[in-house]
Amino acid sequence: MSFVLNEEQQILRDSAKGFIAEKSPVTELRRLRDSKDDSGFDTNLWSQMAEMGFAGIVIPEEYGGVGFGYRGLGLVLEEAGRSLTASPLVSTSLLCTSALLIGGSEEQKKTLLPEIAAGTLVMAMAMDEGAHHAPAKIATTAAKDGDGFTINGTKSFVLDGHIAGKLIVAARTHSEPGDTTGITLFIVDADAAGISRNRHTMVDSRNAAEITFTDVKVGHDHVLGNVDGGFAILDEALDRARIGLSAEMLGSAQEAYERTMEYLKERKQFGVVIGSFQGLKHRAAKMFCELELCKSVVADALNAIDERRNDVPQSASLTKARVGATFNEVSSEAVQMHGGIGVTDEYEIGFFMKRARVADATFGNVAFHSQRYAELEGY
Repeated sequence: MSFVLNEEQQILRDSAKGFIAEKSPVTELRRLRDSKDDSGFDTNLWSQMAEMGFAGIVIPEEYGGVGFGYRGLGLVLEEAGRSLTASPLVSTSLLCTSALLIGGSEEQKKTLLPEIAAGTLVMAMAMDEGAHHAPAKIATTAAKDGDGFTINGTKSFVLDGHIAGKLIVAARTHSEPGDTTGITLFIVDADAAGISRNRHTMVDSRNAAEITFTDVKVGHDHVLGNVDGGFAILDEALDRARIGLSAEMLGSAQEAYERTMEYLKERKQFGVVIGSFQGLKHRAAKMFCELELCKSVVADALNAIDERRNDVPQSASLTKARVGATFNEVSSEAVQMHGGIGVTDEYEIGFFMKRARVADATFGNVAFHSQRYAELEGY
């Protein structure tokens, strides 16, 4: 395993950096928020990202992707994090694509993956049902109905759920909420009869939706993987998503840190730049060390996926907890070091603190993954 990027990875990173910096600066997120854009992201930008190959980075070439692996996708996500780019990269290209690659049939892969790679299909994962991430606490039911199933229940915080063309729905076909057995994944048309979607805009101006299923009919061919065996697919896909999201969070944290260091070199008090104050130097040094640690943790976790190592679950929880804590700390320090202007909407640094809080809660927060890591390690 190497932490050093090879030539192709460096080219990809430079390409993503230049493209995203030009096409999707933080001002674009502000525009989407203020205009109350119906999609919540720039659909034209998403098409351009797909043309660049970003939408299909982890999708094999035989399904229309570029097959560049999760380290490659992590590099793109990191650059997207720097500018707080709103796009379906996490919901579609990371989480749902992972689920399809892990558990999809050949027919499902041939049908859906090329559309994802082309940027013409947005997918969303409908799993959580409460205020906190708890993938096993699924009460939504999928009752056997002739040759198919009837789905009833409500899902919360479905990323890009209001704009998705298809949903991957986790429903219980057996057992009780909290049990990892008896969960089945279904690929469902988002406009199917009986589905109602209510869009919510989160504090970081990203999309989430509450989706209600009322007697939604699906055939057996809509099952992703095996009946009652969906949790294994969901858990593995979530671990890949947790690592990928951590790469995005790392990019955001680095950007917040770098902006703050520039401010410390410019802002003067008592006739000197505030960056010369020893107390601020110590805090800046601590942030730098934490970010360097996070870079190594994220790179190792992304490599763990591509190398198909058996410690991916541990790496996912370690990474999400470490980066989540660091992003929260760095973004808070950034706002505080900027002083009064840091809490104004006019200044962009506050956007990073808002994103830190939402990203931390997505796919499990620091507390969730600290406990999960301890359980996986047998502590």
